Amino acid sequence: MARSPRTIGVLASARLRELASTPNERCSLSGSAACRHGTAVAGMLCASRQFLPSAISPECTLLVRPIFSATGNEAGGVPNAEPEVLASAISDCIGAGASVLNLSVSLGYASRSAADALSEALNYDARGGVLVVAAAGNDGTIYSSAITRHPWVIPVTACGGADVPLGTANLSSSVGRRGLLAPGERITSLGPDGQLMTLSGTSFKQAGQGVARRVARAARSRPLN
Repeated sequence: MARSPRTIGVLASARLRELASTPNERCSLSGSAACRHGTAVAGMLCASRQFLPSAISPECTLLVRPIFSATGNEAGGVPNAEPEVLASAISDCIGAGASVLNLSVSLGYASRSAADALSEALNYDARGGVLVVAAAGNDGTIYSSAITRHPWVIPVTACGGADVPLGTANLSSSVGRRGLLAPGERITSLGPDGQLMTLSGTSFKQAGQGVARRVARAARSRPLN
């Protein structure tokens, strides 16, 4: 997430807590896909409504745990994270008291040990009753990842104005059984320079208001493992 003076001003009403990460995982290049991505999701979640009326919860506590490397994720690229890094970040967020995890992430190759580590981190979520909402992905294919296959995770895929999945949105049996469909086309949010920008894709619909309402209902009714 970008930390320019204007961006911080737009997010000023939220309680921001950035958890420890390596220097390479922080938003050092404001033009990188990773920085744009994280800032946009943060804006959708907790920007001031004077700036972004559709922001979901401007006064929430937002835990920021960077996982993408800005290097190698230049503008136009697709940010991705290694499974071991994501597993560590999940554990960090739970330890910091998170109630809901938002995973807008594409994974790199997962070895058996890395996939097991990620699965155990998600099991940790389930045991603690921490809801996990994850982007289904933007490859335009029938595919589930180590994240969206996990039975505790709520996968979300993107649709256009006619409530039809976008051509770029991933679909899978996991999405069909327990997933959600939400608008993900031309979503307006906060850019790294503090200005508005418009994006499309599953990462930006899952933080949307319709999904947030459904997740809130799930939080009240879902039994713990």
